[in-house]
Amino acid sequence: MDNFLRIQKQPEPSETEILRGIRQYLQIHGWFVIRHHQGLGSHKGLSDLTAIRNGVTVYIEVKKPKGYQSSAQKKFQADVEVHGARYILAKGIEDIKCLCDRVG
Repeated sequence: MDNFLRIQKQPEPSETEILRGIRQYLQIHGWFVIRHHQGLGSHKGLSDLTAIRNGVTVYIEVKKPKGYQSSAQKKFQADVEVHGARYILAKGIEDIKCLCDRVG
């Protein structure tokens, strides 16, 4: 048994790595991207990113593949959507590719 090659699983990317990839992908496709940092006085549940292009504004919350939103993040999403803005819960670049296809 010791002679068999052990196949190791690729480590899951961190949330920061996923966020960085999404941000770079959007910027390459012409989006203006703002990174938000939570801190004292921040709006509870504020998304990680805001992306703007051609008059379209999208709020993007980034999570690891098995991650989930907090109740404050769900409330922020509901508030944003009630006011007509777009919100995406992204766990990878695949979740935001539609933005580049639709807006040009």
